[in-house]
Amino acid sequence: MYRYQYVLFDLDGTLIDTNNLILTSFMYTLEKFYPGKYTREDLIPHMGKPLYDQMELFGPERSEELVQVYREHNERVHDELVEEFPNVLDTIEQLAKMGIKMGIVTTKQRKTAEMGLRLFGLDKYMDAFISYQDTENHKPHPEPVHKAMQALGADPARTLMVGDSQYDIQAGQNAGIASAGVAWSMKGASFLSSFNPTYLLNDMSDIIQIVKQPTRQS
Repeated sequence: MYRYQYVLFDLDGTLIDTNNLILTSFMYTLEKFYPGKYTREDLIPHMGKPLYDQMELFGPERSEELVQVYREHNERVHDELVEEFPNVLDTIEQLAKMGIKMGIVTTKQRKTAEMGLRLFGLDKYMDAFISYQDTENHKPHPEPVHKAMQALGADPARTLMVGDSQYDIQAGQNAGIASAGVAWSMKGASFLSSFNPTYLLNDMSDIIQIVKQPTRQS
């Protein structure tokens, strides 16, 4: 029996490299309304939050308009700017062959999240899909994680949450499950380590050995 039978993944910055897409879409939007006011470095600390929450920080008086412009640009250039992180598809395929149940827990809207999954053929491996529209509360609140676990019929003691931001780690912790940060996060491995994830992945393939850890016999 494997140590973990259920693995939940964040999407952006974890399975697929949308960092350039996100930052480009943000800068396109913010430059349109607030020329010269913000830089990419201003955006990075807030990555991982829901889009509306981020736009409330940058332009509270017109956040709805900012979100609309961002999404229009994001969808238009999506396939051009999104890339795959190394060894992701191979690892997901191997986990599926091992019988591991997997799901997505993202603060992204469902439409563009599904676009990213389909682009790299990851969608067929996911047995649960929790997006922004599916919960009232969002990471780091445990509700999205709990909802994904419910969809999988997951045992909390055998479930792992994997992500590239502190919100992913905290959501796992708040849901009472193990967590793994990814060292390729734009926020940096040392930053993620300060939130005490159960594991830190240097490569997505590292998760295979983590999942395979023997369980303690009672």
